[in-house]
Amino acid sequence: MTMLGLGFLLGMRHALDADHVAAVSTMLAQRPDLRRSGFIGLCWGCGHTAVLLIVGLAVLALKITIPDAISQAFESVVGVMLVALGLALAVTLYREQWHLHAHEHDGARHVHLHSHRLGEDHAHRHAWRDSLPPLLVGMVHGLAGSAALMLVVLSAAHTFWEGIAYILLFGIGSILGMVVLGALISLPFLFSVPFGRSVHVAVRGLASVGSIGFGLAILFR
Repeated sequence: MTMLGLGFLLGMRHALDADHVAAVSTMLAQRPDLRRSGFIGLCWGCGHTAVLLIVGLAVLALKITIPDAISQAFESVVGVMLVALGLALAVTLYREQWHLHAHEHDGARHVHLHSHRLGEDHAHRHAWRDSLPPLLVGMVHGLAGSAALMLVVLSAAHTFWEGIAYILLFGIGSILGMVVLGALISLPFLFSVPFGRSVHVAVRGLASVGSIGFGLAILFR
């Protein structure tokens, strides 16, 4: 397999990294939708690839490497971001004001989870409002993963343009991988709806706890 073909496959594999899954899960859990999931994956991949390409241009042109201290700082930013995304989802769940609601139906009294805020304030959303958060998250992940990728490029690329082509194919692979991954991640949120609101909220809550936990693990690592 050629270096360029390997770059594409590694890009698709890169999309499956745990921190990427955690970040995208929190964004999809905010408002689960199958079509939106692919769009979020696309925006994440574009932001991720744009940063890698900018860093790659500088690294290949100047023949420099990214210091370990800067690489670790980027990783810490990812940890903080994951905690923030998890907390934002937790706040969203809290603001939906889920509570036990008792009522009678055909003479039988029973309770169920209920939210008075569902359907409010979502009448119309602009595409840029959905695209900006995953784009920025992808850019942060691109910074965190740039050091390792640039070491591969510098060691394997014979020319400047071969290095750029490798980064582009790596980016395209990560975009396609994240679009597919986004669709797969959205399925648990969507499939939990028929099982009741308690299950749906619990699945979304797991995404929040998972993102916070993984972010803290990165920070303490």
